[in-house]
Amino acid sequence: MAITRATALLDTWEAGLAQAPAGRALLLHGVARPDTGGETLSALPVGEREADLFALRRALFGERMQVRLACAACGADMEFDLDAGEFARSLGPPADSVVRVAADGWEIEFRVPGVADLTAAARHPDARRALLARCVVSAVRDGAAVPAGDGLPDALPEAVQRRLAEAAQAADPGADVTLNVSCPECAAATRAELDIASYLWTELDAWARDVLLDVHLLATAYGWSEPEILALSPLRRRYYLELCADV
Repeated sequence: MAITRATALLDTWEAGLAQAPAGRALLLHGVARPDTGGETLSALPVGEREADLFALRRALFGERMQVRLACAACGADMEFDLDAGEFARSLGPPADSVVRVAADGWEIEFRVPGVADLTAAARHPDARRALLARCVVSAVRDGAAVPAGDGLPDALPEAVQRRLAEAAQAADPGADVTLNVSCPECAAATRAELDIASYLWTELDAWARDVLLDVHLLATAYGWSEPEILALSPLRRRYYLELCADV
């Protein structure tokens, strides 16, 4: 972890303590892309954000990600490692920002959902309906245009809605990182979603609390200020902590 980023990361952690998961994900994305504004970040496809967060995780804490998961069949604890760099390279923006679906007399153009779309839809009792209302660009039924908007989802057949969901997922596969893990005890497969924003926030929270404990111990021992302590490299900080312990 870069020495000069310690203060900024602590600021991000402090700001995120009062945030919901969506707000924390946006804060972390801002760390990954410090020169990009919040509105621009919110408009990016979800898969692009996930790739940025995997790359950030790699930069902050290294390639190796430890994951624990309970087997859905026998309940056994499973531990395994993932490669953050590999995920960062495999994910990214969708090839097309708009997908097109033709089914049951309908022709639909659908914008691949961005981060803001999913955040807004998650607050709606029917998330899929909310996404359709936000992201359908144009709709034609039997050659006649149908206005897009809040009323359109009620008119779309269930089969067309499923086709749209499948097309959007295929266009932006990085939006849903799902693991399929085989249990070493019973060989059953367990599927689980990997939420990189939550995973990274948990790591940042543990790191921040450890750093603040270091600051407390060194400030007590030497009378240094927080900026002076954070300006030390992690190696020198650890050395001073060892000297404190020997006293």
